Amino acid sequence: MLPNALPSIANLHVLVVGDVMLDRYWHGNVERISQEAPVPVVGISGVDDRPGGAANVALNLVSLGAQCTLVSAVGEDEAGMILRERLEAAGVRCAFVPAPGTTMKLRMVSGGQQLIRADFDVDASAQAAAVVAEAERHVGGCDVAVVEDYDKGSIAQPQNLLARLAPLPVLVDPKAKTLAQYTGAKAIKPNEAEFIAAFGGPLTDVHAKQQAVSFLHDASIDALVVTQGARGIRVLTTDGQVHAIPARPVDVFDVTGAGDTAAAALALGLALDWSIAQAAELANVAAGVAVTRSGTAAVSGPELAEALAGMSGSQRGVVSQSALLGAVAQMRGGGERIVFTNGCFDILHAGHVAYLAQARELGDRLVVAVNDDASVARLKGKGRPVNTLHRRMTVLAGLASVDWVVSFSDDTPEPLLAALKPDVLVKGGDYQLDAVVGAELVREYGGEVRVLSEVADLSTTNIVKKIKNPEGD
Repeated sequence: MLPNALPSIANLHVLVVGDVMLDRYWHGNVERISQEAPVPVVGISGVDDRPGGAANVALNLVSLGAQCTLVSAVGEDEAGMILRERLEAAGVRCAFVPAPGTTMKLRMVSGGQQLIRADFDVDASAQAAAVVAEAERHVGGCDVAVVEDYDKGSIAQPQNLLARLAPLPVLVDPKAKTLAQYTGAKAIKPNEAEFIAAFGGPLTDVHAKQQAVSFLHDASIDALVVTQGARGIRVLTTDGQVHAIPARPVDVFDVTGAGDTAAAALALGLALDWSIAQAAELANVAAGVAVTRSGTAAVSGPELAEALAGMSGSQRGVVSQSALLGAVAQMRGGGERIVFTNGCFDILHAGHVAYLAQARELGDRLVVAVNDDASVARLKGKGRPVNTLHRRMTVLAGLASVDWVVSFSDDTPEPLLAALKPDVLVKGGDYQLDAVVGAELVREYGGEVRVLSEVADLSTTNIVKKIKNPEGD
């Protein structure tokens, strides 16, 4: 779960290595249709130049409040001079290797909408070795490195670069290369199309997921952070866990540069030694701010702080039933699949952990409903629960597979099921489908009921008996 405030990051230093570009915007109004061809004539009224690619990642980092050194191959032309001027004015330390020119993307905009984009690409492959050497000079004193590979040539030697960046944790934002070329990175941030190209299907495909997990092990990479645009982010770790992070509900104005903002925030999370899932949640919040703006633009520290402070407490963890209903409605509106399970969870054991992890695999969000103390006593008898409701819910909320934990006072969860209407109702153990409480109700509105495998020789009742009578007499 994300904190409501970002810790101080003023002393964090991020090394960004990659392809930079100048994003140039011509703004104007469509005045008429040309007599020469059936195309609009735009009267240009203004020009806006913004750092793009790895330069935008660097700009986001200093805007958020961190220190940043940027290494890239940049031409000594007009675009290159504008880039250096804008970046150094913002506080980015530029360590540029001279290149034949500077890549520029020109966009013509009218009425807030792009009419056309023209790309002026420069191949910097000949400068790749010099970029590696320059990056190595700046490793000392940095906390994390970001490799932004836009396939413009600066990262033509990814394995050599990653070897020289050690021992820094490295986040890679890839483009056209095979992911195996980034072996040894801590995390790779492909978009969904790149993930499908690499593994033959989306992360929801069982075979593709298996292929991806094998890749992580073989390449010594901790996680894949898969960005999915309006559907948020999914994080796949080496243990096969998938952390689904739905996009925040915002009015999307322009997605240009949102991936750069996400990369910057993800790097900060890693520099803070957060889990990759937490870092991805931070990236998701930052990207949600970026897409509300026009064009390539950096997100500031105060803006991210405001977004974090404004996040509902129901994003994850222990929630009330009313807060849960609101949060589920929000996630379902974004196309998320809700999984529900319930129980006493008096003493959390390996069987519980295994089946909750399996349950989470069936959807995007897992709700765990917990019997309150009075209902446990009615169901289990004298001496139960062993742990109070607060303690039981706190432990459950700490599991990576669990999104929301909510309590209920009835003997069955049916009233909560009727209000929540989850997509999947799950139980673990030796239940028969027809014996699952609430199964008929869930099927009536079109939901699914599943019983997951039982972990042998584990039950809370037997554990309690063994504690009371360890000799088994």
